[in-house]
Amino acid sequence: MSDQFVLSSAYRRFRGRDLLTLADYTKEEIQMLLDLAVQLKKRQKEGKTTPLLSGKTLGMIFEKSSTRTRVSFEVGMYQLGGQALFLSRNDLQLGRGETIADTARVLSRYLDGIMIRTFGHEKAVELARFATIPVINGLTDDYHPCQVLADLLTILEKKGTLDGVKLAYVGDGNNMAHSLMQAGAIMGMRVAVATPTGYEPKREVVDFSRKMAVLSGGEVTITHSPEEAVAEADVVYTDVWASMGQEQEAQQRLQDFRGYQVDERLMKRAKADALFMHCLPAHRGEEVSDEVADGPQSVIFDQAENRLHAQKAVLAALMS
Repeated sequence: MSDQFVLSSAYRRFRGRDLLTLADYTKEEIQMLLDLAVQLKKRQKEGKTTPLLSGKTLGMIFEKSSTRTRVSFEVGMYQLGGQALFLSRNDLQLGRGETIADTARVLSRYLDGIMIRTFGHEKAVELARFATIPVINGLTDDYHPCQVLADLLTILEKKGTLDGVKLAYVGDGNNMAHSLMQAGAIMGMRVAVATPTGYEPKREVVDFSRKMAVLSGGEVTITHSPEEAVAEADVVYTDVWASMGQEQEAQQRLQDFRGYQVDERLMKRAKADALFMHCLPAHRGEEVSDEVADGPQSVIFDQAENRLHAQKAVLAALMS
């Protein structure tokens, strides 16, 4: 079963743009991407085809391994009528000394868009600077915008609104904390981040988020107390304590993050109908207990599914 689906003229503002961080998008634009994701998800569930990117190709550069990012982008391009190329570091001359600028210029002659999942955020920024096609950040050490779009979509589905929703993030002040703060503040949410001393989010991200919160009616709180952050929260969120590239710090981090596990005791401080969220993969028994990850408040697999739908919205908007 199929019928025609055309993007409205309002989405022309997205065409050809990059998505490096959600700080580059307005509240209205983020809402437009979420609205499109809702439509595309509904069509997919109804078995309707949506070939908005017929004949187009996305190059996917992976310098960090992935389950959700690779599969969701690859399937998303297929469902939009296009195709995706998986490009590992070993598949590209990037791994043999070719500059990012030259790689960007060459790929721009072949592809219609690039997704990059890498370590230093500056690499994604440089790629976007020299590419003449959209560049999408599939994850860097500083930001994870596609995951957070999926998170916002999930909260919207479960809570009906983002306005005034309190999201408590417990753990490392990492790329997830940064993107949740940025997007949450832009969308008028109340974001509370609890980290151990020395693991706070970057000052410039906190300052930006607080500035956005003033404009949106949201709020940004930074604390070292998980209990304070989670108090009366609508959403409780956590992430791994040691990300890829931090393996040598894992033992030290296990000690430093003691007391920051999201378990049933901590969840009781949130609202009774609070959601538990995690971007996955989860290190069960570390940042989250099995009882919470598998409990009735957990929506971690809904989040994972929504990567597909949120990213399809991004791909369609930027590349159509």
